[in-house]
Amino acid sequence: MRIARSSPAAAGLVALAGLALAAPAAAEETTCRGAIGTATVDNLRVPQNATCTLDRTVVKGTVEVERAATLNARGVRVNGNVQGENARNVNITAGSDVGGSVQVKQGGGAKVLDSSITADIQYDSNRSLLEASRNRVGGSIQVVKNTGGVRIASNRVNGNLQCKENRPAPTGGGNVVQGNKEDQCARL
Repeated sequence: MRIARSSPAAAGLVALAGLALAAPAAAEETTCRGAIGTATVDNLRVPQNATCTLDRTVVKGTVEVERAATLNARGVRVNGNVQGENARNVNITAGSDVGGSVQVKQGGGAKVLDSSITADIQYDSNRSLLEASRNRVGGSIQVVKNTGGVRIASNRVNGNLQCKENRPAPTGGGNVVQGNKEDQCARL
């Protein structure tokens, strides 16, 4: 009887081939209607017309706030972006930490207060009251074409503070900006 033997190199190739065939695990998405406390999730979605309250929640990916939805996030840590397009309200407060940007576009209102944002805060074409106050922003604050009023106060911004085509013009002051204060925000 003859016994087949494999070399260590052949065994290694078989192991590598098995790894190459294994698909990477996809990040799971949590749908939030209601409240989530001190839990950790991958990505988070607030579906159309829903309200989601996060309290000390950790999101390893991104947060997406859909049409007419509301996000109230207090003391959260988000590794990616917080994105609201056509959202009713996006509120990030009380020592929250966002590893990417906060982008609120073509929606209602938004507040980013007392938080740390690694990249940018962007408010674009919103129709209700907006505020960015007492934040540390690693990138820029960009506020364009909003119609519900904007307050920008006491932020520390590593990039630029850019405001244009807002009616009424933004109010506030006391912002420390490493880059430029531009257009409607030149005196803030």
